[in-house]
Amino acid sequence: MPARRILSLWFPRLGAERLLRGMRGLPPAPFAVITEVGNAQVLSSLNAEAEAEGLRMGQPLRDARAMCPDLTTRLRNPQAEAAFLSVLRRWAGKFSPWVAEEPPASLVIDLTGSAHLYGGEEGVLAAVAEDCTGLGLTVQTGIADTVGGAWALARFAGKGGEAARSGDAIDQEARATRSRAVKRHWTRGGAAPTLAAPPAPVGRIAAPGQIRQALAPLPLAALRIDKDTVAALSRLGLRQVGDIAGMPRAALARRFGAGLVRRLDQAFGVEPEPVSPARPEHHFAVRLSFPDPIGLPDDIMAGIDRLLPALSERLSAKGRGARRVRLQAFRADHTMQEIELGLARPSAEPDRIRGLLMLKLAEIEPGFGIDALRLEAHVTEPVHARQHRGHLDAAEAAIARQEGARRKDAETALDDLIGRLGARIGMEAITRLLPAESHIPEKSAQVLAAAWSEPAGAWPPRAAPRPLLLFRPEPVAAPEVATPPASFRWRRRDFVTARATGPERIAPEWWLDEPDWRSGPRDYWRVETEGGERLWLYYAHGGAMSGGWFCQGVFG
Repeated sequence: MPARRILSLWFPRLGAERLLRGMRGLPPAPFAVITEVGNAQVLSSLNAEAEAEGLRMGQPLRDARAMCPDLTTRLRNPQAEAAFLSVLRRWAGKFSPWVAEEPPASLVIDLTGSAHLYGGEEGVLAAVAEDCTGLGLTVQTGIADTVGGAWALARFAGKGGEAARSGDAIDQEARATRSRAVKRHWTRGGAAPTLAAPPAPVGRIAAPGQIRQALAPLPLAALRIDKDTVAALSRLGLRQVGDIAGMPRAALARRFGAGLVRRLDQAFGVEPEPVSPARPEHHFAVRLSFPDPIGLPDDIMAGIDRLLPALSERLSAKGRGARRVRLQAFRADHTMQEIELGLARPSAEPDRIRGLLMLKLAEIEPGFGIDALRLEAHVTEPVHARQHRGHLDAAEAAIARQEGARRKDAETALDDLIGRLGARIGMEAITRLLPAESHIPEKSAQVLAAAWSEPAGAWPPRAAPRPLLLFRPEPVAAPEVATPPASFRWRRRDFVTARATGPERIAPEWWLDEPDWRSGPRDYWRVETEGGERLWLYYAHGGAMSGGWFCQGVFG
C-alpha cells in the first residue's frame, strides 16, 4: 500500500485577490478587505502592494489609512468568499477526488496514488502554481505524510527568523515602526534598503517518512495551537517544534493541556487525521437540443414531454423530489428565457410537473425560434421510500390501501391545486391556519404557507366554541356591568339581546405586555340577538386601561 501523501493549499490573500480578479487591467495599488470586529473596522485581507507598505491583517483601518493614504478598501463578504473557496475545491478535484475545505482560505488534498499523473509531486506543485497564476491567486503549498505536516509546511516552511542587512531584527520590532525602520537604516549611510517583496508561491515537500525532520525547525505555531500556548512555551525557551518533539507527552499534557499533545501527534502521524471530502452536490438537469429552431407551443410541450421522464428518473434514483423547477429556453438570437415554478409537495412524477409547466408556458416568447430546452430541478427534498410488505401482511395492506385511497387522492388533489394556484399568484400567497399553543383567541391559530406546512389533523378541544369570523375588538355601547346587556349599540346599529351563554373568563398572559390586553381579564359571552345575529361579546374588567363591553367575533 503506498504511503499516504497530503497536499495543503493555502491562499493567504484569497479575500483581496477574489475582488481584484474583477478589476484586472488597473495599475497595481494597495488594496485591502475590511471587516467589523466589535465597533472597529480592521483589515482582513491584503494584496501584495498593501503588505509592501507595512500593513498587516487585523490592523485597525484608521491606522492603515495613516500609514497608506492611497489604500483602497472593500467590505468583506464572508458568503462570497466561502462560495469562491468551494469553486476552488472543484478546481482542485483535477488532482485528486479527495479534496476538503479548511475555511476560510485553505484546501487539503489527499494525493495518495495520484501524483504520478502529473509526473510526481513536483509536477503537481508546478501545475498548482501555473493554474493559480492564471487565476490571479497567491498560493503556498506543502506536501507531507500527514494533514498537520502539510499544513505546517505550506505556512511556515522557508520562513525562519531572517535578520535585516543592517543587523537589526526588524521582525522583532513593533509592527507600527517597521515602515519607519527602513528610513532609519538609510540615514546611517549606504544605499536605502527596500522592504522584502512578497514571497512567490512556495512549495515544500517532506520526503516520505521524514516528517519529524521536516517539522523540527518550524515555529511552534505550525502545530495549529493557540497563541496563548505558543507564548507560554516561548517563555520557557521552547520556540521550535523540535524543542518539544522528544519531550514526555504526559508532562506536556499536564502543563499545557491535551490539545498540544494531540496536535503534535497528528502532525507526526501518531494520531490519524483523515481528509473528509465535501459531499458532491446533487444536480438534476436535462437538456434537449433541436436540429432546427422550434416555436409552436405544441412543439415546446413535445420537447418538455421528452425531458420530464429523464428528469424524473434522475430524481427517483437519488430518492429526491422536485420542489422548484426551472425551464430555460435558448433562442436562436443567443438569448435565453426561463420560467420557474414551485410544487406544494416534493415530487418526481412527470404528470404533476407537466401540468404546472403548461400554465406558465405562455410566458415564453420563441422569437426567431428555440434551439434548446433545459429543465432543471434546482430545489429538491428527500422523498421517503415506501415500505414493501410481505405475503403475511398483504391482506392488511390491501385493506389499508382501500381505506386510505380516498384520503390520499384528496391530499394529492389538494397539493396539485396549491401548485396550480402558486404558479399564478405565488406559493407564499396561499396560506393555511394551524393550531397554536395559546388560550388567547387571536393567538390560538398561526398562519403558515400551505406549500411548506402539513394540514392539521385535529384541532385541540376548546372550553367553548369559537366564532367563525374573528377580528380586533370593537367597542360596544352598553351599561358597564358584568352581566350581558338587555340592549346595546354596535357599528351604528341597535341590538336587543334574545339569549346569552357564558361567561368564559380569559386572563391575559402575565409574562407579555400586550396593549390589547391591558384592560385586564375578560368575560366572553355568546350573544344571540332578536334579529338573528350571533355575536361574541366580552366584558373587560379593567386594569391599566378602562374596561367595558367589546365585540370580537361573529358566529356563522
